[in-house]
Amino acid sequence: MDDEAAVLNVTKKILEKMGYQVTALSDGVRALDLFRNDPCRFDLVITDVEMPVLTGDELARRIMEIRLGMPVILYTGYSRRISAERAREMGIREYVMKPSRMDDLERIIRDVLEV
Repeated sequence: MDDEAAVLNVTKKILEKMGYQVTALSDGVRALDLFRNDPCRFDLVITDVEMPVLTGDELARRIMEIRLGMPVILYTGYSRRISAERAREMGIREYVMKPSRMDDLERIIRDVLEV
């Protein structure tokens, strides 16, 4: 999830290059509906924090209510909305600052999925 098309497309390509199947969306409401309709379809949610209409932290909260233990990574350039500490308190697995190196992102994803 990212509202910036360029970031969304680049991140999608990076994740696909790592071997992941990616559903890339820029609309949090649409993402929530898609998740709600088939929560077992997804192994991980990566979302930006600063999103219009439905922020990334709110999306994460709602997703984790639908599927307890769902791994979520907040991937953000800057946020005054939520800190890394608050994200962990909410149950969010990782708080990653953009931009991040491809190998760092790959390690973080692997670690989150192995928990």
